[in-house]
Amino acid sequence: MGDASAPGGPDLECGVPAADLREREPLLGHARGEAVMLLRDRGKVYATSATCTHYGGPLAEGFFSGGTVRCPLHHACFDLATGESLGGPALSPIVCFDVIDTGALLKVGAKQRAPARVMKSPGPSSVVIVGAGPAGTACAETLRGEGYVGPITLLGAELPGPVDRPNLSKDYLAGSAPEEWVALRTPAALSEHQIELVVNDPVCRVVPHLRSVTLTSGRSMNWGALVIATGAEPIVLPIDGATLPHVHTLRTLADARAIVAQSANGKRAVVLGASFIGLEAAASLRKRGLDVTVVGPEAIPLARILGDDVGRFVRGIHEDNGVQFKLGLKPVRITASQVELSDGSLLPADLVVMGVGVRPRTKLAEEAGLRVENGIVVDESLRAASDVYAVGDVARYPYDEQLVRIEHFAVAERQGQAVARTIVGRARPYLDVPFFWSQHHDVTLSYVGHAQSFDAPEVHGNLRQRDAIVAYRLAGRVRAVLTVGRDRASLGAEHALQVGDAKALDALLRA
Repeated sequence: MGDASAPGGPDLECGVPAADLREREPLLGHARGEAVMLLRDRGKVYATSATCTHYGGPLAEGFFSGGTVRCPLHHACFDLATGESLGGPALSPIVCFDVIDTGALLKVGAKQRAPARVMKSPGPSSVVIVGAGPAGTACAETLRGEGYVGPITLLGAELPGPVDRPNLSKDYLAGSAPEEWVALRTPAALSEHQIELVVNDPVCRVVPHLRSVTLTSGRSMNWGALVIATGAEPIVLPIDGATLPHVHTLRTLADARAIVAQSANGKRAVVLGASFIGLEAAASLRKRGLDVTVVGPEAIPLARILGDDVGRFVRGIHEDNGVQFKLGLKPVRITASQVELSDGSLLPADLVVMGVGVRPRTKLAEEAGLRVENGIVVDESLRAASDVYAVGDVARYPYDEQLVRIEHFAVAERQGQAVARTIVGRARPYLDVPFFWSQHHDVTLSYVGHAQSFDAPEVHGNLRQRDAIVAYRLAGRVRAVLTVGRDRASLGAEHALQVGDAKALDALLRA
């Protein structure tokens, strides 16, 4: 993809012939030194900044539908008329510009001010959000964007506050991104929106009938609406040596810092778990120059989630980059210098990373009397009880005629945004199609939908050439789609799944 942030193309202040702008064929140009995208969608002409506010993806290569654009990199969705973020992982809006239509020419005018929403009613007396991860942070910011003016308190269990968690196992751990990139929102940025951030003082009690929460420090606060966004915690294997100083899980910034520090003092790393987080950590540690061995009980990495063909493909990517695998085996003991496996073999290890899964943090909800079944059970509005909501990794919600709990960063943010709109009176059922991306060396997997079980996956294209689309069907219906090197197809599949367009999905698979 080209650099959409670099100004180029025609000077849109001077204008372009109106006839040159065809329906849903974006035109890139510049105005006042900024890259600008001009687009005609259903007859209306929009002018916006050309890049996504998440990681700078080129919006002109995105997917346009009903006055919105979705970024081709990580599927953030924006309103073309207002710039508003309609769906994570982007939280900040894109800039919109005035469009001057002279009949013969289309010109880009001044930047528009983001419209200020005013609520018809004052809303709840206050909103307390337990959990300062992506879901909680998205909820807090969206409340302000929707015009809520009451007190908002964001309670985080650990320092430093909201972080961009995908970065921890990817660019930051690999050493290709500075720590400044890790902050999802700084305390100062939240303060600007009159959002109180309290960190390193975990909530220890929730009492719904009293509408109160109590922190470990003893501080108590009342709420008009409560959002539980406690996320999940990494599983630590119950084996000897699991708590040794060189053994780490990877969930927080402190975890990532510890792994980076340990990697500087050794050359041999063992990753326990051929999960997404384990494999991403393996790729990052290889980039730091460590010898890396991945241990997993399965015969093929990720096969349960993505199928054998994709699993073998992913393993091949890692092996081509020097990662070794010990599969069909389990660790039984960790010492200061080795990991012992179930077949009796020993792996030298200066650093051990456990990536064996997570479990939802539901203790507060259980003690509060909420319904908990592998997560906090919520309805289609993500409501767990009257004025109590659950979002993110901890929420088990209805999707595709079943209850699901999905541990995706983008899903967490979108749920936080959805609950904020429900709280201010703009409720709609949460029906967004899940999306995640996973980075393996120089290959990115994009996955839309959700298939807890599936028939034999259909691979269209060529995985080895990094140009493929994979369909996951159950009972003949496509439940999920994975793409490699086909960002537009991933966006198209997401839209088709959202609107239930089976013909469009089949056309994508045949393309």
